[in-house]
Amino acid sequence: MGSGPPVVLLHGFDSSNLEFRRLVPLLKTNNTLIIPDLFGFGFCPRPEQTSYGPELVLKHLDALLDTFSTNEAIGVIGASMGGSVAMELARRHPDRIDRLLLLAPAGLDGKPMPLPPVLDQLGVWFLGRPGVRRGLCRQAFADPDSNVGEPEIEIASLHLKVPGWARSLAAFARSGGFAGCGSPLPSQPLHVLWGEQDRILRAPQKRSAQELLGDKLELVANCGHLPHLDQPELVAKRWRGSECLP
Repeated sequence: MGSGPPVVLLHGFDSSNLEFRRLVPLLKTNNTLIIPDLFGFGFCPRPEQTSYGPELVLKHLDALLDTFSTNEAIGVIGASMGGSVAMELARRHPDRIDRLLLLAPAGLDGKPMPLPPVLDQLGVWFLGRPGVRRGLCRQAFADPDSNVGEPEIEIASLHLKVPGWARSLAAFARSGGFAGCGSPLPSQPLHVLWGEQDRILRAPQKRSAQELLGDKLELVANCGHLPHLDQPELVAKRWRGSECLP
């Protein structure tokens, strides 16, 4: 989609590529956009007898990068868990990926915490409840009363209808997911946008990110956990600006 240097957009946990719907129109005039669903998430097919976890997510993206010319520099924008995925991918491909923009990256610190059987199923059941989906969707925006209506709630839940959603999400939870992905920082230029009204990643995660990233982290006013939805124009501006230039 679009034309220009390629950019891969990576969505967050239990989400889909639809979360970039407000950013795409702002970037596609200057970039070729590749917007995959992470393996085991979104609308990605979910084969049975597959152990879903971080390594398969990364191998899926390794294969995606292999479809590009080896001398073609690729940019990456990662949101929430997609930010940690972007970090890991950049370390795996230092000669292919030339810059990063992370949007409220989750999983930079800590250690993987695999959920034991039963708890993984309970977590999936909880995340599948309509009231929980609605609450999480509202919590992710800076001003939910103005910005969250039925279309946003429906978009945030569409991928739950994909066959295997519960099975793959439970398997990913048992894997421990992405954690401790921030260190060491990749060698590529990177910039981070973090919403001042983020109610998904709280004060402890914010402090850890500030300690790790220093002046690479920019706090954004009137912004929650989803800068690409709350402030898409700013995200596009930062991508085009000097903050992310190699």
